[in-house]
Amino acid sequence: MNTTPTTFAEPRPTTAATPAIRGGAFPAHEPRIEVSAALGPRYEEILTPEALDFLAALHDRFAGIRHDRLAARLQNRVDAANGRDPRFLAETAHIREDSSWRVAGAGPGLTDRRVEITGPTDRKMAINALNSGAKVWLADQEDATSPTWQNVIEGQLTLLDALHGELSFTSPEGKEYSVTHDIAGPDTPTIVMRPRGWHLVEKHLRFHDRAGRSMSASGSLVDFGLYFFHNATRLIELGSGPYFYLPKLEGHLEARLWNDIFVFAQDYIGIQRGTIRATVLIETIQAAFEMDEILYELRDHCAGLNAGRWDYIFSIIKTFRSRGRRFVLPDRKQITMTVPFMRAYTELLVSTCHRRGAYAIGGMSAFIPNRRDPEITERALEQVAADKRREAADGFDGTWVAHPDLIPTARAEFDRAFGVGMDNATNQLHRTRSEVHVTAAQLLDIGSAGGQVTEAGVYDNVAIALRYIESWLRGVGAAAIDNLMEDAATAEISRSQIWQWVNENTETAEGRRIDEAWARSVLEQVTAGLDRFAGDRFDDAIEVFTSVALEPEFPTFLTVGAYARYF
Repeated sequence: MNTTPTTFAEPRPTTAATPAIRGGAFPAHEPRIEVSAALGPRYEEILTPEALDFLAALHDRFAGIRHDRLAARLQNRVDAANGRDPRFLAETAHIREDSSWRVAGAGPGLTDRRVEITGPTDRKMAINALNSGAKVWLADQEDATSPTWQNVIEGQLTLLDALHGELSFTSPEGKEYSVTHDIAGPDTPTIVMRPRGWHLVEKHLRFHDRAGRSMSASGSLVDFGLYFFHNATRLIELGSGPYFYLPKLEGHLEARLWNDIFVFAQDYIGIQRGTIRATVLIETIQAAFEMDEILYELRDHCAGLNAGRWDYIFSIIKTFRSRGRRFVLPDRKQITMTVPFMRAYTELLVSTCHRRGAYAIGGMSAFIPNRRDPEITERALEQVAADKRREAADGFDGTWVAHPDLIPTARAEFDRAFGVGMDNATNQLHRTRSEVHVTAAQLLDIGSAGGQVTEAGVYDNVAIALRYIESWLRGVGAAAIDNLMEDAATAEISRSQIWQWVNENTETAEGRRIDEAWARSVLEQVTAGLDRFAGDRFDDAIEVFTSVALEPEFPTFLTVGAYARYF
């Protein structure tokens, strides 16, 4: 492996000697991206001079606006902590009340989204997803991917190879994997790529701005930019297009930023505006109040919205964590999609989407099968069937699964709701759900969850968060733990609940007060029961968990500080 940090922006110098452009009272420097990490095999195919120039152009135009949007998030968090609830915006009421506008809708290859499989972009998981029979593969560079430098760049290589029919993998045991269908064929899922959220950086790429300042690149712009630059034209040739899932948005101005990026990117490589299609994850309580406005800002590029349930629950805990006991949620497993405040959220999402011609995509049930245990598999299939039956009955146009074995079960529920075989329906856009009228009070009725906080719930949260963080630190971002698929979002729920329960002096159903001392003793018990192995990262995971769940300060995301320290 080449261990020398490399800059591909040559022949431009990579030091302070970068040519300055005279303008005004101060010299301006040519913006550029510097690679500050070692290069693995074939990395130069992704980190080409032209691709880095594109990333530099994206950062030059949009990095400052990104910082403004992140500052607005901080102000909103302060406001929420001081008692100001999210609300439907008075200043955008005209957008919500105007019934005339519609979004662009499904692009080529996105008309049938009955079952979408989610997963990281390592080669084995990508091949399994492409062979799964799902209609869409959410190629996830975000919550299901640990953001190691290797995962970030080799994930891009996976996507590049897949789109050119060259993706294969041989396991350490010698087992060979390959894609069994034509990448452009009807049996291969359409790829929708999910970049990292606005709050995340890529520290192995440095952006040098016009003032000569250096900063870590935006993870969002890196993931989007590399995938779009290398694959947009090829995707169009294959009969689909550059499609994206947009995560963690907290309002319509963040959607506007993405739309501006899409316009710039399409102009940059010379493809028609509107070719990009985006599906926005509504996974924050703030975004739930701005669904119409988010669709409106992205209307020329928007295919739909997704009910990102796990991050949505995390967002509620985070937003109201210091607002008193009426905002304390019960054990994680008791926060189902049928509790009233979650029901209000999904009902509003479906009705908003269908009024605007946008697809409504359901969330992911965390249950996964176990091929070695038929009883566990049977329970998982029952749980998934019930979840997808509810979504289909509510009017969703498709849903997510995390495992190929769940696809037939999920698809059967949507086929039944759509009447497939009679009229070949691929969506439920005709169901505008005009009877739905969701109020702010219903979205904020956190106490409607009911349930209890139990000692077992405390142990589960500590164990799940600790085991997931350890997996994430090792570079594995989607982990099967106790027959549930855990990713960064579910780990965020677990550690956030511990923090909130401790800081609200919550009492368990058994009568035990959850204070810091007891929570630390639970951590010690969980740690003592771990199955340690050579090369594990549990010692680091304990430090991360302690810092994000048991310290007075609440980090907004557990991944931010851990990435800065360990990657």
